[in-house]
Amino acid sequence: MIGPSAGPLRILHLEDSDLDAELIEAELETLGHPLAIERVMTRDAFARAAVAGRYDLILADYVLPTFDGVSALGIARTQCPDTPFIFCSGTLGEDVAVEALKNGATDYVVKQRLDRMPRTIVRALTEARARADKREAEAALQALNETLEVRIAERTRELATANEALQAQIVERERAEDALRLAQRLDAVGQLTSGVAHDFNNLLTVIAGNIEFLEKAVSDTRSKRRLAMMRGAAERGARLTAQLLAFSRRQRLEPTPVSLNQTVASMRDLLQSSIGGAVRIETTLQPDLWPALIDATQIELVILNLAINARDAMAVGGRLAIETANVSVTGAPTRPEQPAPGAYVMVAVSDTGTGMTPDVLARVFEPFFTTKEVGKGSGLGLAQVYGFVKQSGGGIRIDTVAGEGTSIKVYLPRAAEPEGAAARLPAASEAARTHPPGSGPRLLVVDDDAEVREVTTTRLSEAGYAVREAASGLQALAALEADPGVDLVVMDFAMPGMNGAETALEVRKRWPALPVLFVTGFADTTALTEAGAVGPDAIVLKPFRVGELEGKVAAALAARPTAQLRLISGRDRSA
Repeated sequence: MIGPSAGPLRILHLEDSDLDAELIEAELETLGHPLAIERVMTRDAFARAAVAGRYDLILADYVLPTFDGVSALGIARTQCPDTPFIFCSGTLGEDVAVEALKNGATDYVVKQRLDRMPRTIVRALTEARARADKREAEAALQALNETLEVRIAERTRELATANEALQAQIVERERAEDALRLAQRLDAVGQLTSGVAHDFNNLLTVIAGNIEFLEKAVSDTRSKRRLAMMRGAAERGARLTAQLLAFSRRQRLEPTPVSLNQTVASMRDLLQSSIGGAVRIETTLQPDLWPALIDATQIELVILNLAINARDAMAVGGRLAIETANVSVTGAPTRPEQPAPGAYVMVAVSDTGTGMTPDVLARVFEPFFTTKEVGKGSGLGLAQVYGFVKQSGGGIRIDTVAGEGTSIKVYLPRAAEPEGAAARLPAASEAARTHPPGSGPRLLVVDDDAEVREVTTTRLSEAGYAVREAASGLQALAALEADPGVDLVVMDFAMPGMNGAETALEVRKRWPALPVLFVTGFADTTALTEAGAVGPDAIVLKPFRVGELEGKVAAALAARPTAQLRLISGRDRSA
């Protein structure tokens, strides 16, 4: 390809001689490339034709009648300076040729040597193409230089944005790792405390039960006073284990729609008496507050715990603020205790006390961790709050500034149903009945702890029931096979081998109409539900409160269909 395009080679030919023009065009045909030649002879015609980009080459005679090649070269340099310009003349001397080259001509060919024309044209076109490529490269380089700073700035911004995103990812990952470590630590402590609580409750059951038996046997005032002190200590131990179970989320909750506004209002006198007159209580209650789906008794303990902690943080008095609000959480939690996205009913307890340092904040929910003096606190208050809130499906956020105060926001799940008064079920104690010893319905007491079992059977025997015992789930099944005339099974939950839930499931398969009442120091609520424990009357917590075991036994028997409960008078009690 000779020309800059695949089309014919476009040539502007300035020549007044027809013969010379014919000879030159004949020589050009030896190039072997299509040609498009436009011939002009006057200045005006050349000036009109010499337009940039129209021709690939200009051939011009040096001497014309009314025009000359030097003038033509001037016009071409002005109007189409990038088009190669070659003189072709018979009168062009060496000095004139050199001068023409200095003025901008690309080359020259004398008419006496037209055979040089093809080589000269090829060289001129090649040089023109090289100059065009160079100009394009220079233009591209100039454009590159002009946009370099802009592109550097854009790239710098991109890198800065990427770096910010990376830093945010690193921070989020560190937060997630911290949250995971805290959650694992709390879960490990929770598993430990739940196991300790179970064993402790068994001990308290034996202690409290025997204290109750002794109170019936002694008559002197001094002994009764000592037994009352022992009973009070056992009750405090029971409350302590309840806090441990709350932290480990093993407590049995009965969530119902609750108005937190009513709860806070009804607790005002209790709160004021608990925190003293040096602390001023202020409440801000949202009028259209949603009902919260929670255990009504436990939320009162939560608010009281938070108020007492706030009081202890204000040694010289201050202000205690309690606020309720409807809250929609959108952001993901960054700590284990924080709420997941969703709609919550929030109750906040704020104080103007000492606040918390970051080290204290990191461990604030750990059981037994406290900044109070020895004997001033067990370190279980916030652990209990944490356990209850998490088990209820909520979360907690703490805003604190050392030396300025703390605000603890408790987020509780919103009740799906409008708030309404729950139907009141008969209390278990209301269903309690007494029978002559041994004349009541038959009960099977199943507990692997002999001392706990002895307390349980003694209480039920004194209530008039005919009691049989089993020390394991397998023994219980064997006893029922031998004597299926049992009216109720009183079953411990935590037993080695076959636990209470597993035993209860097997009992329901073989004897579907036989009710089971669970006795437990702690319990997996999911396993209990699967075993058929529905409602608070299906479970008796250790240690037993006065009359609770007997009342729930009577209620379980009363709930059994009459046709399935054989009358005592129709039975052979000789067994």
